[in-house]
Amino acid sequence: MNSKGMERRVAFQGIHGAYSEDAVYKFFGEGIRTLPCAEFEDVFASVNKGDASHAVVPVENSLEGSVARVNDLLLENDLTVVGEVIILVKHCLIGHPDAEVEDIKRVYSHPQALGQCRTFLSRYPQWEKVPSYDTAGSVKIVKERGDKSEAAIASARTANEYGMKILKEGIQNSHLNFTRFFVIEKAAAINPRGDKTSLVFATKNAAGALYTCLGAFAEHNVNMTKLESRPRRDRAWEYVFYVDIDGHLDDPNVSGAITDLVRRASFVKILGSYKRAGLPSAQE
Repeated sequence: MNSKGMERRVAFQGIHGAYSEDAVYKFFGEGIRTLPCAEFEDVFASVNKGDASHAVVPVENSLEGSVARVNDLLLENDLTVVGEVIILVKHCLIGHPDAEVEDIKRVYSHPQALGQCRTFLSRYPQWEKVPSYDTAGSVKIVKERGDKSEAAIASARTANEYGMKILKEGIQNSHLNFTRFFVIEKAAAINPRGDKTSLVFATKNAAGALYTCLGAFAEHNVNMTKLESRPRRDRAWEYVFYVDIDGHLDDPNVSGAITDLVRRASFVKILGSYKRAGLPSAQE
């Protein structure tokens, strides 16, 4: 999956120690060069401009659902999904080396992480919960502020990265907390070994249009593993549908279903065919 001879450097949203960087290392190996980006828009731009050969972006969490902005950017940008990686998310409450849980009054983290730890946080209603742009970035903020009454929710690796202390480990609502990531590349060849395909389509403005579109998959015996609607940007009350299906774009049944879908939908965009990621063990 080399991008025309470019040395591999993989962009992700956040700073060093972020869960997205964990996903990069899981897919590419520990030796890969990483490029931290402040926003998801910056991640996509880094691949479009050639600053990175690939990017790894979260698309959904098993507890909190889809990452809406990433789905929008997948539609808006001409990049190809070439891989999938799933990581087990284990959240930790992280504070200063001399802090204890009893000292905490304020907790920072990404809104999804705060939601994923809602049960634990409900035990401490007196704590102020402060949304932040990134889990690892929250640890950096707490470290730089130097106030031992402040803590962050992030990974154990982030605590080690910034010399902070794990006050409580495994604080997520469920121990089956997984985040799914896409690996994206510019002008990539379709992975010939793929067994899964992701796409986006919109329906025509007619009665039964969605039913008609979905019938293309049923009629060609193609199994859908995900169907989700999103508002269509800049078009009030219009929606697009994100779909994952079993099979590669070159499989006869998949290509037949897509051909029929193109005839029935108002537009279709193939995000990519790729190899399905295995689900990590809860003991990892």
